[in-house]
Amino acid sequence: MDRLDDFRFGSDTEPPPGQEPARGFRAGLWVAAGLLVVAAAVAGVMLMRRPAPAPAAVDAVPQATAAPQTEGRAPLGPAVEPIELPPLVLTDPLVRALLGKLSSSPTLAAWLATDGLIRAFAVSVENVADGISPARHVRALAPRSPFRTQSDEGVVMVDARSYARYDGIANAAASMDAAGLARVYSMLKPRIAEAYRELGHPEGELDVAVERAIVHLLQTPVVEEPVVLRPRVLSFRYDRDDLEALSPAQKQLLRMGPRNVKLIQDQLRAVARELGIPAARLQAAESPQRQPES
Repeated sequence: MDRLDDFRFGSDTEPPPGQEPARGFRAGLWVAAGLLVVAAAVAGVMLMRRPAPAPAAVDAVPQATAAPQTEGRAPLGPAVEPIELPPLVLTDPLVRALLGKLSSSPTLAAWLATDGLIRAFAVSVENVADGISPARHVRALAPRSPFRTQSDEGVVMVDARSYARYDGIANAAASMDAAGLARVYSMLKPRIAEAYRELGHPEGELDVAVERAIVHLLQTPVVEEPVVLRPRVLSFRYDRDDLEALSPAQKQLLRMGPRNVKLIQDQLRAVARELGIPAARLQAAESPQRQPES
């Protein structure tokens, strides 16, 4: 089973009872800005798998012609007036200007201060669509307070104070106008598609990956009851098998706590509607909330 990074103990020194040292950002604004469209949270710094192409000439490309769609699906995103887009390597100022107008959240501002924003978004979408946690791409937003547990008659549980570390991220996600996020996606889509191609994907797969990423996060259960953990040598695992079986991306979202999971999932649904993802596809993909194991 994969290691729960946010539950990991330090290997050099024993942590104080009920807490562990912070290990960097564990779930993210990639959901809020990281989906540039959210979400999704829920976003971060650059991870390149191929060398960046030489800068292209500035162009103006309407969203509708940005990338051919597969499976006969309509392109995601509303129709927008085309704007002049700089080369991919020079898009950070434009992204900051567009997203900065959607929210005054200091958490969003912290993420926008990083570099390689569109490439970070593209790789985060790729990661989440595949069930992989994108946490490594958003270390600039690391929680400052430590992860905590509490014990009750020998039963170890997540301390609710650990969830509060992510309130700022969830609040940032919820503060962003869903329609505005969808318009930004449409405006920047040619460059997002370019960054997605750099990761080894052909034309037309970006919208499919965005939808898969949204649906995957929506399948994360909202757990209202105390979350019981089982100690391991250097970490914890979930006591519930259904939670332990979640993907790393879903576990990252789950660790933000029920209040924040609801906020982010509500925003994901709102953005999905504005992008034009049919409700039937979202509803068919969403799994029912799991009940605690007896």
